[in-house]
Amino acid sequence: MSSLFQRVTDCGVIAVLRAKSTAELMDVANALYAGGVTAIEVTMTTPGALDVIKVVSAELGGKVVVGVGSVLDPETARAAILAGADYVVAPTLNEAVVRITKRYGKVSIPGAFTPTEILRAWDSGADAVKVFPTSSVGPQYLKDLKGPLPQIPLVPTGGVSVETCGDFIRAGAVAVGAGSALVDSKAVAAGDWATIADTAKRMVEEVRKARAGS
Repeated sequence: MSSLFQRVTDCGVIAVLRAKSTAELMDVANALYAGGVTAIEVTMTTPGALDVIKVVSAELGGKVVVGVGSVLDPETARAAILAGADYVVAPTLNEAVVRITKRYGKVSIPGAFTPTEILRAWDSGADAVKVFPTSSVGPQYLKDLKGPLPQIPLVPTGGVSVETCGDFIRAGAVAVGAGSALVDSKAVAAGDWATIADTAKRMVEEVRKARAGS
């Protein structure tokens, strides 16, 4: 396990962020950090995503590991890495994205769902595989996958909440990806950063307890 991958998965929660502006995302990122989340994924669906990654990396790079999500092609992966992204997450598998990410020494987490797709992603050089979407199958599916594929680090995304994150970790996840369940849109609209920090703290604590075997 590389030291960078260790940093990405350290707290066990990868925050998947979509924001309307750089300022809003910075406020959310700071609230998440206050709650103990140290991996921030800026999706390419965020307006001006590359500029956002550049700003967040410059201002929070010493505190959190900044990544890019929703990456569909190698050109986007390279641009995001040059903007400051340390890890690249995708909803699907594109081997060219994995290759360019590893060429720059960054962490690659492509998306896959079936056992065949997951193994193909791992064989392509991925550091971990994003199992997506897991909202309709839950932690048991992850446990089923880990039986024949124990060597592959899995990051379930979709359906992950404070209530379910521990179950996913106990099922074998190396970390979980969480979006709306972690960052409530109403709290963001109200500028209620304390609520977001509290949710982050509770999710990180559930992951910690699950890793400790409780």
